[in-house]
Amino acid sequence: MESKSENKGIWKYGDKWEKELLLLKSIIDKTELTETTKWGGPVYVYEKKNVIGLGGFKDYFAIWFFNGVFLKDEKKKLINAQENLTKSLRQWRFTSKEEINEKEVLKYIFEAIQNEKLGKVIKPSKKEAIVSEILDKEMAQNPALKEAFQKFSPYKQYEFLEYIETAKQEKTKLSRIEKVVPMILANVGLNDKYR
Repeated sequence: MESKSENKGIWKYGDKWEKELLLLKSIIDKTELTETTKWGGPVYVYEKKNVIGLGGFKDYFAIWFFNGVFLKDEKKKLINAQENLTKSLRQWRFTSKEEINEKEVLKYIFEAIQNEKLGKVIKPSKKEAIVSEILDKEMAQNPALKEAFQKFSPYKQYEFLEYIETAKQEKTKLSRIEKVVPMILANVGLNDKYR
């Protein structure tokens, strides 16, 4: 007989915390969130947006708040499971049923729903920096070009880099470089004529 924990992914310890998770579910049922299943476990959504999830792990069970970073967390319950990697997600871990305080849990969940209604989400972090080896090479050979490039605002620098690096073929990149070098030297931004 197959054990049913085979394919639960991160919920493989759900059975261990069955009663505890049911208790949390009964609390969440008092809110306007809708239960769905994602990634093999219960996720509660508000207007299709993930608000919280539940899961059982080896040493604890947890509620995680998809945009937990915005919660006031007055009780200091939330942890970031992966510092530096996780921007928004926060977990509230429990190791026993006794630790579940319905009033506190609901307070956090209502705040999370409110934040969702207010549209609080982390905007994708600053655009990824673009590196253009071709432009770097040009600038290495031409100090005046490098100096001129550095006078541009980061946003305008980004536009140049994006323009060059979005070309699929090397020869297109080269022809774009040829186009932008005189502009950079003349201190003209790529899209200045449209501004």
